[in-house]
Amino acid sequence: MGDVYSEKPWLKNYDKKVPPTLKYGDKTFAEQFREVVEKYPNKTALIYMGSQITYRDIDELSNQLAQYFIKIGLKPDDVVGLHMPNIPANYISIIAVQKAGCVSTGLSPLLTPNEMEHQINDSRAKVIMTVDLLFEKIAEVADKTNFTTVIVSEIADFLPGVKRVLGKLLKKIPTGEVKPLSGKTVGKFMDVIRGMPKDRVAVKRSMDDMIFMMYTGGTTGPAKGAVLTQRSYMSNRAQALTWLDLGPDFFALSAFPLFHIAGLAFGGFSITVGATQICVPNPRDTNFIINEMKKYKPHAVVNVPTVFFELMKKPEFRKLDLSNLKWCLSAAAPFPPEYIEELESIIGKGNFIELYGMTETSPITCCNPRYGKKKPTSIGMPLPDTEFRLIDPETGLPAKPGEPGEIAVRGPQLMKGYYNQPEETANAIRDGWMFTGDVARMDEDGYFYIVDRLKDMVIVSGFKVFTRELDDVLMKHPDIALAASIGIPDPDRPGSERVGIAIVLKPGIEKDNSEKEKIIKYLKEKVAPYKVPKKIEFMDQLPMSGVGKILKRELKKIMK
Repeated sequence: MGDVYSEKPWLKNYDKKVPPTLKYGDKTFAEQFREVVEKYPNKTALIYMGSQITYRDIDELSNQLAQYFIKIGLKPDDVVGLHMPNIPANYISIIAVQKAGCVSTGLSPLLTPNEMEHQINDSRAKVIMTVDLLFEKIAEVADKTNFTTVIVSEIADFLPGVKRVLGKLLKKIPTGEVKPLSGKTVGKFMDVIRGMPKDRVAVKRSMDDMIFMMYTGGTTGPAKGAVLTQRSYMSNRAQALTWLDLGPDFFALSAFPLFHIAGLAFGGFSITVGATQICVPNPRDTNFIINEMKKYKPHAVVNVPTVFFELMKKPEFRKLDLSNLKWCLSAAAPFPPEYIEELESIIGKGNFIELYGMTETSPITCCNPRYGKKKPTSIGMPLPDTEFRLIDPETGLPAKPGEPGEIAVRGPQLMKGYYNQPEETANAIRDGWMFTGDVARMDEDGYFYIVDRLKDMVIVSGFKVFTRELDDVLMKHPDIALAASIGIPDPDRPGSERVGIAIVLKPGIEKDNSEKEKIIKYLKEKVAPYKVPKKIEFMDQLPMSGVGKILKRELKKIMK
């Protein structure tokens, strides 16, 4: 089709080192990691609260865990749920799952019991890797799910002996109780690998085999598992490493959790290129992040905008020696342009990079250049071998230059589809193009700008809230006649949003604070904490279109 998008105007603004097309090769994740181990066996792979773990260490430990997976009967394509913060056991588990030919799925600690039950059952996960602090969340759903084994790590694992013992004794290192679960095998991480052979495990996988099943919320019902293949993920790895000029010489710090696609991408891309990563177990602990940055002077820092905002409030962050820092990357939520200048006054002019991606695209599709011109509010340009088209939702035709349209993307990083969801897959991927639900416009240089969300998605501190899903939960409350949820600006966190809901109560129900508290309590039992609204307004009626559709744009004007 001869349109402005086919001409790819963005190519003329690529950095000189970035070609329009790449050679991708056919190495799987495990094979690529093996190559790194052979090149850099004694290089530090992970820095964890003062401990340094080499690539050889990670290789041997992941071999032992992979041996255990095979011993308990896991077969290729079996799913392992990873329910941990960014601690060494999580990185080791990701690699071990790949060596055993299995598939991992990230389980967020923020999931409610209902959401956790759905994801474990839908993915058919057989093994759950967790940490003692989060064990109770798995125990809550154990009798409603079919996993067979739970392996429990501790925050203190991999710390030096004295620090580990004293930290637990003095309660400076948090711990949690681990109990037996009826019909399940429960073991501690260090115990299950102890005594297992360190011999290499390399179950053969093809590039078309599944690598990860990462769940993403939807506008129609429960979360869906996006099936990423070795080819889609490793292609995106090649694109991202080339675009960001990231190599084995990098020290990287990412506060993105590994159960999130952004954390999994950056963590996996880095560990298969030979970079050194600084583990951040608690992304909200900005003092920890500042201390690690001061001590190790990372070349790259990756956070959601809210973490950057919290860091900017700290005088200690502003005083850091950041002469080693090459770039800071922000993703998962918009970064207000008025704050970019302030951040760059600390990290260095031109060192802030925004990008765009989604779970279904492994995840990165569009990014501001590493060295070239970065445009505030822009998500940048499509990566090599990645095509963007903006489609007018009304006509189904390409939007005119400068006009908004839904982003349709095509490239090697596209998912295979949604797990056991052929209709959802067919709706999202049409003729090889992924329809994202996000509305953007393109400028004359080929830079893209997000302007709206077709899916009425709200982003709370980087976490996506799909309002239709929340509306469905609200409508099940016995006191509610009609409800609509929207995103409202968060005054405490620029660029982030809060959830607001407008409610029409059934006749006879009082519009008072006790009713609001009742609804909040109900939602806390049904949805993750970040989905619980910060603002509730009772109304006599909601704004409607001529065909009876709730006008959420009008609601936003009313509730802002």
